[in-house]
Amino acid sequence: MKPKKIPLRMCLGCNEMKPKAELLRVVKSPESEVSLDSTGKKNGRGAYICHSADCLAKAVKTKRLEKAFSMAIPDDVYESLKKEMDLLDRG
Repeated sequence: MKPKKIPLRMCLGCNEMKPKAELLRVVKSPESEVSLDSTGKKNGRGAYICHSADCLAKAVKTKRLEKAFSMAIPDDVYESLKKEMDLLDRG
């Protein structure tokens, strides 16, 4: 039997290819709403970030989320992403 292929995705912060299950998915819905996708199954365009606050800070600084989603992202969305990431790290 062939070994099962593990899907890899690139982190927007550190640019490392990691297994999809180890990353957080940020999704832009068809209604242009940006949110954190804890299930990995929400409908829309996805981008991935490590569970690290440093990677989120790098992605914000270099505006990689804006480039990935081809839209300007308000600061309140970044704040909510930081809060949600903190909650996931604690839980």
